[in-house]
Amino acid sequence: MEIKTIGVIGAGQMGGGIAQVAAVSGFQVIVSDVDQGLLDKGLTTIGRNLDRQVQKERMTKEEKEEVLARVTGTLKLKDMAGVDFIIEAATEDERIKLAIFKELDQICRPGVILASNTSSIPITRIASATQRPEIVIGMHFMNPVPVMRLVEIIKGLATSEEAFHVTRELAVKMGKTPVEANDFPGFISNRILMPLINEAIFALLEGVGTAEAIDQVIKLGLNHPMGPLELADLIGLDTCLAIMQTLYEGFGDPKYFPCPLLKKYVDAGYFGRKTGRGFYSYDNKEK
Repeated sequence: MEIKTIGVIGAGQMGGGIAQVAAVSGFQVIVSDVDQGLLDKGLTTIGRNLDRQVQKERMTKEEKEEVLARVTGTLKLKDMAGVDFIIEAATEDERIKLAIFKELDQICRPGVILASNTSSIPITRIASATQRPEIVIGMHFMNPVPVMRLVEIIKGLATSEEAFHVTRELAVKMGKTPVEANDFPGFISNRILMPLINEAIFALLEGVGTAEAIDQVIKLGLNHPMGPLELADLIGLDTCLAIMQTLYEGFGDPKYFPCPLLKKYVDAGYFGRKTGRGFYSYDNKEK
């Protein structure tokens, strides 16, 4: 199966990053979003990221223009009719994802693999919205996509071996390291990471330490490149909450209960870097 054109659903932090990596890897890319402002912002971010690569002399201006020429934006999901592979990176909301996959199933050609970048929602559940569950798969990229090499590949109950191998090969062509994970809520990465972040938020709530102190202990004491609270701000507190809720509902185990302070911040619209306020305040994306 030859893949020349990749469709990316969602032009946000993850979708934009996936589109950038795919285009840099030589694929034609169609990026869709539901809002022109969000689409423009995503495409602009790709351009800025590539400008930095030119400044660091990792890419020429001509190569940058070639990459940008391979990326097309659209507000119409029906424009995905001609793509060879789909990577969905919409909001981490199960209802939204199910609706998207149901529509894509009608739009895309038979045989086109539908992959989801979901952080935690079971792939089997997402595949149930389609008539092609054997070619629905999880392709969970890490944030920031252009930097992080890992991609979790998750097979649903009905996902075929052929779909798995095609997806794995695509990840390698995009310069990533694919790792297979079984279809459980949170998969491997977020089943381990999110409880750590959640516990750090509980520590903040209970006054065990300030946000700065908690992050410093984890960075200096456990040798993590980022503290859990600043990492939560990077991921997005709304996304962290959605993942914790998926874990809690999926396992029914109280150890996954989302911290009330996390809920309060999300209710207040403090989502982290993308809104300028999370556990830290940001000015021009700087803490």
